[in-house]
Amino acid sequence: MAASTRTHASEAARRYARALFELAQDKGQLADVHNDYKAFVEMANGSKDLTILLDSPAFSRDEKVKSLAAVMKKSGLGTLLANFVGVMATNGRTADIVPAQSAFDELYAKQRGVQRAVVRTAKDMTGAERARIESILAKAVGGEVELTSEVDPSLIGGIQLRIGSKLVDASIAAKLERMNTAMKGA
Repeated sequence: MAASTRTHASEAARRYARALFELAQDKGQLADVHNDYKAFVEMANGSKDLTILLDSPAFSRDEKVKSLAAVMKKSGLGTLLANFVGVMATNGRTADIVPAQSAFDELYAKQRGVQRAVVRTAKDMTGAERARIESILAKAVGGEVELTSEVDPSLIGGIQLRIGSKLVDASIAAKLERMNTAMKGA
């Protein structure tokens, strides 16, 4: 399984993420740990070898601990994250390291009062379109919004917007589906 496809955090990954979050908060290093963890996940997503090391049962726990310690030392990422990765590896939880980052990221966003939103469009948005949507959302929620964009050509046109558990579907595909349903009922 590629590292980039592992986004759902298990309960164990969430517990580890919460522990790291609380420790980083106590030490006043939240922003640094957030940036380091994000950089580590990008490194894992970009390295087939690192992904195999994290996921493969072919490596012993000791091999994983030693290899990850070397990776963390060479990467120049912070000691707090390096220790965290080491603990997870020692406890046989290397497959949870990448998913735990999304749980950590959620805690970090919540702590900062940031709302997360995902916008799906049929084609890439321009910078101006993205800025306009971010501005509208910030006014609607009364705070900062972090916008993630995805491209889904099956939408045909328009947008789908998810903020929290709410979905606004203003795509042409959804409108066509609603028209089709209405015509069947007529």
